Amino acid sequence: MTAPATPQRRWRAACPNCGASVEFASAASASAVCGYCRSTLVRDGDALRRIGRSAELFDDHSPLQLGASGRYSGAAFTVVGRQQLGDDDARWSEWHVLFDAGGDADAGLRSGWLSEDNGRYVMAFDGPLTGPVPAPGELHAGEQRAVAGGVWSVASVVQARVLAAEGELPRPPRLEGAPFTVVDLRNDRGEVATLDWRDAPEVGWSIGRSVRLSDLVLTGLREESAGAVGGRSLACPSCGASLQIKLDSTQSIVCDQCHSVVDVSQGVGGDLAHYAQDNAGSPPLIPLGRTGTLALGPKAPALPWQVVGYAERVEVDVDPGEEQTAWREYLLYHRQEGFAFIVDAEDGWSYAIPITGVPKVKGDRAILEGVTYAQLYSYSGAVTYVLGEFYWRLRKGEKTRNTDYAAGVKRLNREQVGQEVTWSAGGALDSDAVAKAFGLGTVESMAMKRDAQAVSGSGRGALFWVVAAVIIVVVVMSMAQCGSNDCQPLRDSFGEASAEYQQCLRSQRSSTGTRFGGGSSGGFSSGGGHK
Repeated sequence: MTAPATPQRRWRAACPNCGASVEFASAASASAVCGYCRSTLVRDGDALRRIGRSAELFDDHSPLQLGASGRYSGAAFTVVGRQQLGDDDARWSEWHVLFDAGGDADAGLRSGWLSEDNGRYVMAFDGPLTGPVPAPGELHAGEQRAVAGGVWSVASVVQARVLAAEGELPRPPRLEGAPFTVVDLRNDRGEVATLDWRDAPEVGWSIGRSVRLSDLVLTGLREESAGAVGGRSLACPSCGASLQIKLDSTQSIVCDQCHSVVDVSQGVGGDLAHYAQDNAGSPPLIPLGRTGTLALGPKAPALPWQVVGYAERVEVDVDPGEEQTAWREYLLYHRQEGFAFIVDAEDGWSYAIPITGVPKVKGDRAILEGVTYAQLYSYSGAVTYVLGEFYWRLRKGEKTRNTDYAAGVKRLNREQVGQEVTWSAGGALDSDAVAKAFGLGTVESMAMKRDAQAVSGSGRGALFWVVAAVIIVVVVMSMAQCGSNDCQPLRDSFGEASAEYQQCLRSQRSSTGTRFGGGSSGGFSSGGGHK
């Protein structure tokens, strides 16, 4: 194995505040944060000048840390710094990495950023910005704009601050400055670009691609998963029950006692914003905290995914006379892969993973990586009940606008919340595979059998007959086991108002005019307000 990046030259100086040694791996780096007293320092000739103090870092779920090393596109790199940014909804980290100069001591080290992106990661590089640049107020999520000679889709527009920093950075962090606009752009080549106005009127520009931590051959990672962190506990502001925050990336947590949703996006000190949920919801078929080994994709490896969150969502703003449909989502977490979703809808189970790029949309078709997807449904949704922890801030009554696309068993979903658009890709899942992966019992497995085979996107009629056939099979099996009252086991296990019991009752009635699959393979929210 090739050795990790080893800088050819290092530069050291004493911290002017505490005297500790501060080391720079790159002569191009302009700033560092003293690891002892957290002073923010800038290079001033052969000395360091203190310009402020960095706030304490808000720990996150990432296994990355300073000193970790790996390889990207054949080049070795080392993680040397980090800055945390945030807005009113969430916080995220940008890790400063230095690449080996290839043995040329005078060439300098190439600087890059390994940044969080919807629970996953992007490797990006700063570059020159050519051509006219739209003003921040002219950019809106979902529109197409020409920037730096290319056509980009605006993914998000946020007002961010630099909250904290550590290690070596290419420029001094603006820890006490006013909020600045950050705009994420994406294209159909899988690239993500960022416009950054922190140094306005100068505009920062970077371009990157999605990366998997497992492909970076990383060494020197944190030994323990951040999913088992002690000390992040607090009293529920509604009922006083103890809340144990298991994931350091958590922005919202639900009280096990009173089911209030508590916002911890700004830390756990002081008064915490919270709200009571309007309904009791249904118990999740897959228990929170359960780990299951599941392959999310035909070429994906089977990995242990832990259920950390559960949400019930419903279609809103439906036309008069139309049935309101509902679906349920499970938020999954894997230490190196990040977050993913599995979705339980009336027409079957599916998985979804946020993607970095965007498809090329033409009318009712979306093209991604050479595959053409047909539009299935367009609808508005809202979260009605949640349990567990979420890496985005949950807002009561917040609506999303979703569009689902399908190509055989493959699925795409576009979701917009305010000034953020997220695309997710996934596919159908077999309910038996999900039940087996998470070790579910017979009753739960029976309640999960709503799978539908792939549809061509020709409309709900074809999907209706597939689902109807599945329902008939389920009813026959249930009658053979339970006699005349075939839904009684589901009623006993989940309650009379549960989605499982009501679904069984609907399957016994005439299916004429019933809508299936509203939000079927989509409806998965990656949240809002995060990079």
